[in-house]
Amino acid sequence: MAFTIYTHDSWGVVAVGNFPSIQQAREAFSALCNDPWYQQDGTIKGLELVQDTQDGRGQRLDWLAFQSSEASSREGSVHGG
Repeated sequence: MAFTIYTHDSWGVVAVGNFPSIQQAREAFSALCNDPWYQQDGTIKGLELVQDTQDGRGQRLDWLAFQSSEASSREGSVHGG
């Protein structure tokens, strides 16, 4: 069984890495979720951890959506009033 991490960004979906074990995949997923560049970049919309399946579809195991700094600024100005 294999696992893949994908980024979802302004250009589409990109495979970041393939991992032979769920433990390795979860460690990498966690590291990427906490990576300051991914959090602050603004073009990375989310990360997805997928268990690869024989039919090629994959099954989502985990997902993280990054909140854009633009949205945070707008919310702050609207709610910070």
